Amino acid sequence: MKISSLHLTFLEIPFKQTVSHASASRSVTESVLVTAHSTEGLVGVGEGCPRRYVTGESVESARAFVETHRRIWEQWSTLNDLRCWAASHEALIDCNPAAWCALETACLDLLGKELCRPIESLLSVPCLSGPFRYSAVLGTDNPETFQQQLALYLAIGFTDFKIKVTGNVPMDRHKIDRLKESSDPGLPVRLDANNLWKTPQEASDYVERLNYPFWAIEEPLQVGDYDGCRVLSRELGLPIILDESFLRTEQFASIQDTPSTWIINIRISKMGGLLRSLAVAERAKEVGIPIIVGAQVGETSILTRAALTVANAYRDMVVAQEGAFGTYLLEREICQPVLMFSKEGRIAIDSLNTAPGLGLTVAT
Repeated sequence: MKISSLHLTFLEIPFKQTVSHASASRSVTESVLVTAHSTEGLVGVGEGCPRRYVTGESVESARAFVETHRRIWEQWSTLNDLRCWAASHEALIDCNPAAWCALETACLDLLGKELCRPIESLLSVPCLSGPFRYSAVLGTDNPETFQQQLALYLAIGFTDFKIKVTGNVPMDRHKIDRLKESSDPGLPVRLDANNLWKTPQEASDYVERLNYPFWAIEEPLQVGDYDGCRVLSRELGLPIILDESFLRTEQFASIQDTPSTWIINIRISKMGGLLRSLAVAERAKEVGIPIIVGAQVGETSILTRAALTVANAYRDMVVAQEGAFGTYLLEREICQPVLMFSKEGRIAIDSLNTAPGLGLTVAT
């Protein structure tokens, strides 16, 4: 990998509909792209989704991070160079995970293209093999849009759902009632609260008022309130999905003694790239905590592709997979092929099995 230059650009693509939850409302992507150019004319591309309410980042902080270290990174030539720099700058990456994710992914893509090897081969993990089946995510506070989303998902044939709650009981009850009326009564549904409640009792009361047999609840309390989540898990008899409350392997110290309480949502950008995500998945397997391979709202096919590596390598630990919305959500995609779910929430990956790097052609 002979890097001649690295560049960061902002990516703003309008959504076809606004996505809302308790922490934010979004109608356009807020992502960064890093392009890594080689001396031989090859280009690797990586994506990161900085979110203040998740990792404390912004697109401005991502630009500053890349500009500060770009000259050093442009001297890399091997995967070991990347690994060594990451190992000696863990605290810095902890503060800039989405920005690092974009840089790391671009370098892996470039190195794979240079060596004519898929990223799975570079990282010594299993080559991609299907199927991959995604969850439907219902995340709007507009009743009409919610009904349109639900109808689309059911027509496609989704059989696994995540519903984001708003804190407005009548509105959230309306969502649940529409789901009950429109679908199989036994349809598996999990709840995503995005840190809505402050106490286990407040969360428990709210969930019970929704009157639905959810199989798990994501981020019900304030970020990092593991003790409160343990209490809530016992009260509701449900596992707690950790998203904003789990960003790096060091946090296993707070949860590994009660593995049946937890599920970890691994989102590549949030975790700080593919290598860190694989490390979290490996540790989760060792201690017996299931994982969800998730996605940031507004991801393009670049991060969808990176997430497939984790979902494939730890298939036996994955209880759900999120993302692959493509042009169902985005007004346009920047990649070919576009990685988006189709019938029954499945995704086609045949063209990616042997393609070098990420296997994507990107036009920004």
